[in-house]
Amino acid sequence: MKKRLKKMILCLAAVCAVCYGALAIYASDYYRSDAVAVAALAGGEGVTVEITDSMAVFRPDKAEAGFIFYPGGKVEYTAYAPLMYKLAQNDIVCIITEMPFNLAVMNADAADKAYGKIADVERWYIGGHSLGGSMAASFVSDSDIDFEGLVLLASYSTADLSADDVEVLSVYGTEDRVLNMEKYKEYYSNLPKDTTEFVIEGGNHAQFGSYGLQKGDGTASVTAEQQLETAAEAIIEFMQ
Repeated sequence: MKKRLKKMILCLAAVCAVCYGALAIYASDYYRSDAVAVAALAGGEGVTVEITDSMAVFRPDKAEAGFIFYPGGKVEYTAYAPLMYKLAQNDIVCIITEMPFNLAVMNADAADKAYGKIADVERWYIGGHSLGGSMAASFVSDSDIDFEGLVLLASYSTADLSADDVEVLSVYGTEDRVLNMEKYKEYYSNLPKDTTEFVIEGGNHAQFGSYGLQKGDGTASVTAEQQLETAAEAIIEFMQ
């Protein structure tokens, strides 16, 4: 009996080791922050950037609102620094959460740690890009935190938020070939009826971050800077 139990434990340990190894190999091939993102991490006039506790925090001199952001699947979290920097320049303190294996699904509750990190902020928003957006929506569905709004960038919510008292902004580009539009349309009814949908003409999937081209994506007809600027303007207006 003891020998059988020992064998079972050894087999289970072996299976776990193989699964972990496979996940590590899968996740090791990810999109890394480019030079534009690295430059944004240095901050600038009116905005300081601090990387601590698996987060990148963009602090404006005066914070009117807070924004917790989940990165896209297999994308280095700092790749979203340029977008967060633009928002911070408009008095929005932004916190990008680092995810295990660069997969938000591995820590959908990351916002619990980030929430309230800035003591003098009362209005909080949450959002994310692609998989990160879906996980942020899932967090809103399960959390007791009273978020003012949810921002979905090239994403959709599989959780039913249609009856929730939360404002939603959904943004995507016309040249996005990574976002599954069939699922986007299927799950759109999960969002409140007054959801704001904003479409960026010529925008694609990858240009919400700064990590280069993404496999399977469409070719954008606007520059990365133009798409980031347009996205930032839509988010700022949504949070006002």
